[in-house]
Amino acid sequence: MKTDLADSVLAAWTTSNRVTTYLVEQIPAKLWSAAVPGIPSRTIREIAAHLHNARCRWIKTLGAEQGIAVPKRVDQRAVTRKQVVAALTKSSRGMLALLRLACRSGTLPLPKAYTWRNLALDVGHVLTYFVAHDAHHRGQIVMAARQLNHRFSNKVDGALWWWRPRKGD
Repeated sequence: MKTDLADSVLAAWTTSNRVTTYLVEQIPAKLWSAAVPGIPSRTIREIAAHLHNARCRWIKTLGAEQGIAVPKRVDQRAVTRKQVVAALTKSSRGMLALLRLACRSGTLPLPKAYTWRNLALDVGHVLTYFVAHDAHHRGQIVMAARQLNHRFSNKVDGALWWWRPRKGD
């Protein structure tokens, strides 16, 4: 069975977002506002909030000119875990809209707001960058938790690597 490239790209992002969201849901309350070892000015809450807020900035930069709705950012110092989970769902929809746009012609249109220009705008690079960004911060959260003497369960650790689509994905 041949899989359409757009379907594959969108499914890959959906899986990455599912894994990120699941990890955020599993962060114990006692760790939520804990300072990250080695980075005392940053908390685990702020890393989780950054995942959503960074997506919002990219959606604004790369998609606003194309009519893609930009979700509201969250207050990284006050947001709850439940609010971050809800926000990740919203920003994931924006990311999917960006990826759909990129899939139409193979690349995102070059927006005026995109001044950094270090990210190639073809669909492969866009998907890879956003998945890598989420994965980097998932790793930060897991490492910080371990440094704070919390190990996620084998179920949670295993779920971070469960990349096969689940029903509903």
